[in-house]
Amino acid sequence: MGPRQVTRSLEIMSPGNPRIKAAAVLRDRRQREATGLTVIDGARELRRALDAGVEVVEAFVCDTMLAGEDARVALTGLHAGDAPVHQVSPLAFAKLAFGNRSEGLVAVIRAPILDLARLDPPADALVIIIEGVEKPGNVGAVLRSADGAGADAVIAASPRTDLFNPNVIRASAGTVFTMPIASAPTDEVLAWLQDRQIRILAARVDATVPYTEADMTGAVALVLGAEDTGLTDGWTTPDAQQIHLPMRGIADSLNVSVTAAILLYEARRQRDRHVEKAD
Repeated sequence: MGPRQVTRSLEIMSPGNPRIKAAAVLRDRRQREATGLTVIDGARELRRALDAGVEVVEAFVCDTMLAGEDARVALTGLHAGDAPVHQVSPLAFAKLAFGNRSEGLVAVIRAPILDLARLDPPADALVIIIEGVEKPGNVGAVLRSADGAGADAVIAASPRTDLFNPNVIRASAGTVFTMPIASAPTDEVLAWLQDRQIRILAARVDATVPYTEADMTGAVALVLGAEDTGLTDGWTTPDAQQIHLPMRGIADSLNVSVTAAILLYEARRQRDRHVEKAD
């Protein structure tokens, strides 16, 4: 579907306005996939999307709810662009806002391309791969940890939610727009790693090698599966080392986003130490 034909900014008072309704339905994945659009709800997230050069289709502003530096900077950025910025009543804005955190800004954007071939990681890339993860909050948390640990890319293998789900955007604190990301079936991700000679470290609860004993320097991919199903058999190839996090209590695994954070920061520790030794 082509771009929406929006030519001017409006003053919208009613939650039944067609533009409000059209933006609100983008919380449904089928609508996002059909239109190629998604919604950003939040000033910090919108500011980071604008800084990353994301295409804004239209935006909705409720002046009485605006507060904070992020909101001010994001609104300035919106007015500097070509997309219409609609003034919206609190009642109409409530139709768009999600949850209790309402910051007076919602934008409809064109979702960036997630083609795996567009990723161009460095020779010593640190990549994190999440296979079949469904909960948007977990996906967003992994993205935040990847950003914090200085990973070079995040890849969703055979995902069960889209990376530009509005809840992923929020949970990632907008880092989904700044982190190199891609989405593809597992077999394509495996082929991509093998073509680039990126070593695979696959996290499994039944593995015998503790994560602290795995070499995470150089080009390496940390691979995690969904909590309910784990990784598929595709990650048991001879060139994939199986690692685990020791569990000392009655639970057999951690939340996938927690596991990702632990592995990413262990990788960062090893890589920084490796650089120090080289110097």
